[in-house]
Amino acid sequence: MLILGSRLINIPIMGLQTGTRLATTKVPIIDPSNLKILAYEAEGALLSYHPSFIRINDVRELSDAGMIIDSNDEFVAIDDVIKLKEVYELDFNPINMIVVNESKRKLGKVYNYSLDTDNFVIQQLNVKPSILKSLSDSELLIHRSQIIEINNYEIIVKTTAEKLKPIAKPKNQMSYINPFRSQSPQAENREI
Repeated sequence: MLILGSRLINIPIMGLQTGTRLATTKVPIIDPSNLKILAYEAEGALLSYHPSFIRINDVRELSDAGMIIDSNDEFVAIDDVIKLKEVYELDFNPINMIVVNESKRKLGKVYNYSLDTDNFVIQQLNVKPSILKSLSDSELLIHRSQIIEINNYEIIVKTTAEKLKPIAKPKNQMSYINPFRSQSPQAENREI
């Protein structure tokens, strides 16, 4: 199921063992190479480490109550998982990144994204055009298959409009033949 990424920020992290609120999600840790959310930074009074993270693999379920995990033992420190530390230090967040097409034409800024709750991979970027462009376009949805490159400054996407090729004109105007019209005039039939 696709949900907006903003819906998973500031939601409670509930412990299945105690049935209580253990922490709250703060920011997602997103791997820019594949747009996968690896973990969420968590904040709360019951946490042993600062910063603490809840890995997506340790989330049992997403519900109306929030993220449900087994217990407080599921939270990890920054040094516990090497891959998590590497991605955390990249400090990647697509929100407010500029989106341009292949020809470097600015399309707008990312203001939200949609992710698949089965694998926590970002599927679509919600892009808000600049003020002038917003008069004609309200918002753009860019699927992950359209993304060509992500760098420190911008997200480059495929240009969707193909350049139109000029249509070749026929050499002579009589090249069209009407199949319902004979080539020679027919004799008039005058019977009165």
